Amino acid sequence: MADVAVVEQPAQPQPKKLKPARKQVKPGEIEKKETPQTGKEYNIWYNKWAGGDMEDNYSNKVHAATRCSIRKDGGYTRADTSGTKYCCLFFARGQCPYGWECQYLHRLPPPAEELPETSKDCFGRDKFSDYRDDMGGVGSFLKQNRTIYIGRIKESGPGHETEEVVRRHFKEWGEIERIRVLQGRSVAFVTYVRELDAQFAKEAMACQSLDNDEILNVRWATGDPNPVAKAAEKRRLEEVGQQAIANKIDPRVIDAMRHIRALEDEEEVPLALEEEEGRQAKRLRLEAEEQIEEEEPEEEPLPKSGLLSADTLEGMKHFAEIRKRQQATSKPPPPKTGLGSLGDYGSDEDD
Repeated sequence: MADVAVVEQPAQPQPKKLKPARKQVKPGEIEKKETPQTGKEYNIWYNKWAGGDMEDNYSNKVHAATRCSIRKDGGYTRADTSGTKYCCLFFARGQCPYGWECQYLHRLPPPAEELPETSKDCFGRDKFSDYRDDMGGVGSFLKQNRTIYIGRIKESGPGHETEEVVRRHFKEWGEIERIRVLQGRSVAFVTYVRELDAQFAKEAMACQSLDNDEILNVRWATGDPNPVAKAAEKRRLEEVGQQAIANKIDPRVIDAMRHIRALEDEEEVPLALEEEEGRQAKRLRLEAEEQIEEEEPEEEPLPKSGLLSADTLEGMKHFAEIRKRQQATSKPPPPKTGLGSLGDYGSDEDD
């Protein structure tokens, strides 16, 4: 018997299993303290004290006791089986004592399309119509803000070195689009690709330090006054909106609307590549047939004879044939039976 060669299939890489989330602190290790009163009245709508919140001395000058590490602390929790899409706020701050038993996600925010409501942030907190006076808090649902403000940075070198330090500490929370450092003012602006990553980074880096044991002041950034930046942000929002709408609509509906718009504009209807090639072949065939017809000599009209033209004689012949058919198909009236009109007369004789 001939030997059969056995080809060994390369081993398929096994999908990496998620590890269970680590308990960041022990229960009761972090003492919960009430928010100090910084104003005279508490606004339950804005979730802040009215007045006096431009500089919160307590929360801004106390270093955070814990810090989150995605690589060490991240993992699966009960939220992966229950379907919860919001992240754990205490996990972002490095203070969650539940670990894998937590009801919220212990990882970076999921894609924005998976969140059930756009009026909430990545932690499930309700947004408001306006920002706080100090640009802290959850944020506004009327504006998409992907930039956070970082203050109180201790600069130890030129601007590009400070930028590298900021990038190294903030890239853990998501993809960064750009970083702008104000040299000599101890301020930096970090813009993320996704707004959800900016929300997570704002909570994770609040009151943390970089390389020089400073206490960072992390807030939401105000809008960039640069007209070029405003125009670019407007174009980006339009593209994001169009892409989001296109993802929700059936592709067949989009093709139908494109065909209708092309017909209304009296333009050529866009076709697929195969249909376009078939149309090109048909166009070439029609052009060849037209060229052949142009090369053939045209028939000369029949010369006129007598008083009537050839067309008139043909028409008269046609009507004559129609009249003959009508006469052939018409039947004579049936003959009358009986006495006819004589039956109306009486007779004097009895016989």
